[in-house]
Amino acid sequence: MTDYPPPPPQSPPPAAAQPMSQSEERLWAMLSHLGVIFFGFLAPLIIWLIFRERSGFVNDQGKEALNWSILVTIAGVIGAITTVVIIGFVILPVVAIVTIVFGIMASMAAYRGDMYRYPFNWRIVK
Repeated sequence: MTDYPPPPPQSPPPAAAQPMSQSEERLWAMLSHLGVIFFGFLAPLIIWLIFRERSGFVNDQGKEALNWSILVTIAGVIGAITTVVIIGFVILPVVAIVTIVFGIMASMAAYRGDMYRYPFNWRIVK
């Protein structure tokens, strides 16, 4: 009979994600909306992917911010393409101003703990 080495010790199963406190929820929801202004779709995407299972509020607001950032990115690309026919020079500043205004409004609402909905938004990520 051959002696085999003992099996390696079993690692414990990963712990379930801890739920977030209300202040953490409000902070990350606010940052997902503000991130659209400064980083485009990357900030809400990263925040949503990391925290969606720990908080229903961050899941909802992260998806809302992600959908808004996708819409803003598409509008920016259309504005950039249409600069050839001059109308893009109007579209780009309008997109920038709308992004800043609605992003600030959304971040303030999220920090208060309100579920914010952008006035016009595609719901691509559900």
